[in-house]
Amino acid sequence: MTITSDTGVYYDPYDLKIHADPYPTFRRLREESPLYFNEDHGFYALSRFNDVEKGLVDHATFSSAHGVILEMIKADPTFPQGVFICEDPPAHSAHRGLLARVFTPKKMNALEPQIREFCAHALDPLVGSGGFDFVNDLGTQMPMRVIGMLLGIPEQDQQAVREHGNDRLHREPGQPADYTEYDIADPTFFGDYIEWRASHPSDDLMSELLLAEFTDETGAVRRLTREEIMTFVTVLASAGNETTNRLIGWTGKVLADHPDQRRELAEDRSLIPNAIEEILRYEPPAHQFCRYVTRDVDYYGETVPGGSVMMFLAASANRDHRVFAPDGDVFDIHRKMAHHVTFGYGIHFCLGAALARLEGRIALDEVLTRFPRWEIDSENAHLDSSAVRGWATLPVVTL
Repeated sequence: MTITSDTGVYYDPYDLKIHADPYPTFRRLREESPLYFNEDHGFYALSRFNDVEKGLVDHATFSSAHGVILEMIKADPTFPQGVFICEDPPAHSAHRGLLARVFTPKKMNALEPQIREFCAHALDPLVGSGGFDFVNDLGTQMPMRVIGMLLGIPEQDQQAVREHGNDRLHREPGQPADYTEYDIADPTFFGDYIEWRASHPSDDLMSELLLAEFTDETGAVRRLTREEIMTFVTVLASAGNETTNRLIGWTGKVLADHPDQRRELAEDRSLIPNAIEEILRYEPPAHQFCRYVTRDVDYYGETVPGGSVMMFLAASANRDHRVFAPDGDVFDIHRKMAHHVTFGYGIHFCLGAALARLEGRIALDEVLTRFPRWEIDSENAHLDSSAVRGWATLPVVTL
């Protein structure tokens, strides 16, 4: 093990003890080793907010084209066209620009009635039961209903879509995932849906992708290939479910730990939007974004050589007291902030951020209407150790 300081601070993204509460380690990294190197797993890491924010913007130095997860970059798989999260300009600009036409805040906000209906469908049967599971009863249900509605996937098939996405993010506890034979767009899963929509267009996103014309990176005006559509749908189905699922779980946990602030929210729902923003900052689903380093770059008197992997520790950056004063480790629904980096920054800022925020706000509002007080059933709660950090189960007792 080699580190870039003699302080003894050590960060391992696969260590289950660190995973359970990484924030003390992140604080030490920011103060003692702002540029960190882990020889065991072969990555550098930046942990301060300004370094993370500037690095995510610099796509010329920190490329996404080799993948955005440590194991993925190490395996260096070949990506099909359309994996916009693993592309650099100009291909990224063309593909993201097409999707940006659909994922506008205005279009996402128009979904509020359906999202409230999905929440009611999940929560109403649980009223009077004495408790529920934030993840299994709501977090895994409502986001998949929303993304299924957007994509035009039948309700009876949405559970299989969610499980498919979970399998692709899963890794054995304490172990890196295996990306040596990774196929991001599995034609055996979404192929039939896409072919059906090609001959039976509707008003869903899949139909829009089939019919939309765009200017690609070569300057040609064309429609997406079936392979590109398959990739888009796979990425959207997975990302659209997992981020909000984790957000809903953390909402239950953080507000159980801060009952006074939960009481404020129950009494004044106008505080909910800022509370969701603070939860996203305080407990982000994705703790890091990894990039391939294209050229030598200097930080804190040391050179990170081209060909390395840089890990931008977003969860650490979000608690940096230099930006989130006076103490980023304190949860405060009244906190005023410019922005956090939970959804990334720069050209790869999450397309679904507006939808995730909307779902988070509505979910919290609907929960508080039915269950204004709860405590965690800690013996049966389980923290997941997949590529995104969150709760596999979060049962609560309603009071």
